[in-house]
Amino acid sequence: MTRPLLVARNISRGTILAERLEDGSSFWAKFMGLMGRSSLPPGDGLWLPGENGIHMLFMRFALDIVFVSPPANGRDGPRRVLSLHRAVPPWRGVVWRVGGAKGVLELPPGTIDQSNTALGDEIAIGPR
Repeated sequence: MTRPLLVARNISRGTILAERLEDGSSFWAKFMGLMGRSSLPPGDGLWLPGENGIHMLFMRFALDIVFVSPPANGRDGPRRVLSLHRAVPPWRGVVWRVGGAKGVLELPPGTIDQSNTALGDEIAIGPR
């Protein structure tokens, strides 16, 4: 069964980070991530809720990575951007852990700059 896609909005800037965001909350989705894919089209992404670290091993392409805080209201509210990593290369690029993070967005390279996302911005992740 396919999960519905989500959208990631930068509500501080009024921009979209991903309009077709896959929910990576299951064990299998977290284990596989984006491994095995040849690319990630613009507007797509993977949301890894609850995570504070990733790796780029077995990846075939670079990614923009956005680490976010837990929701402001403790459940599903906006999250603050804690750390940004642009065009992290496959295999060589490893981002281990970001203290305080409780979610990671994996996005096509250039998404951070195109959306004007900056540290401290509020990000909303929810249904399309």
